[in-house]
Amino acid sequence: MESMTGQLLVATPALKDPNFDRTVVLLVAHEPGGALGVVLNRATEVPVSEVLGNWGAMARDPAVLFEGGPVQPESAICLARTHPGVRRARGFHRVSGSIGTVDLSVDPESLQTSLACIRVFAGYSGWSAGQLEEEISSGSWFVFDALPGDAFVERPDDLWPMVLRRQGGILAAVAHFPPDVALN
Repeated sequence: MESMTGQLLVATPALKDPNFDRTVVLLVAHEPGGALGVVLNRATEVPVSEVLGNWGAMARDPAVLFEGGPVQPESAICLARTHPGVRRARGFHRVSGSIGTVDLSVDPESLQTSLACIRVFAGYSGWSAGQLEEEISSGSWFVFDALPGDAFVERPDDLWPMVLRRQGGILAAVAHFPPDVALN
C-alpha cells in the first residue's frame, strides 16, 4: 500500500474502540514500519498557553490542547499551517501541502511570520506495521483526502459529520448515524 501520510482516517460506525469513537485522525506519518497520526476532534479544556506559554498566542481557536490519541499522552505533537508562499520554516517538517509538524523547542516568536496557526496534541495514535491496513480492510476506517483547514476547524466536534457529508452519496448518510445504532 502506498503512503497515506497527510490523509484523514475517519472512524466508521463499526469501530468500537472508545479511544476512536467518531474520530477524525490526520496521518502525519505512514511508512512500512507503521503509522502515526493525531485525533483532530478531541479538544480538552486546557489552554495551550497554560502548558506551553508563548505558543498559546499562535494556537487556533479553540486555543486548547487536543487529545491526539492514547499513545504517550504526556508527549506533545504540534501541527502547523504555513502562510501562503512559505517554503521553509525553522523546525517545520512538512506533512502535506501547507500542513506540517513543528518542533516545540524552537522559539515561537521566530516563526510568527512563517506560520499561520498551530494546534497542539497531547499524545498520538499509532499503528504497528500492517495494523492500520488491517483495520482499514476490516471496515474500521474510511480514508479520505484532507483539506488544509481540517486540522484547524473552530468547531472540532463537528468535524466527523462534516468530513462524511462532503463525500456525498451514501457516505454523507453515515454522518447521521446515531452514536448507538441499537438504540435507534
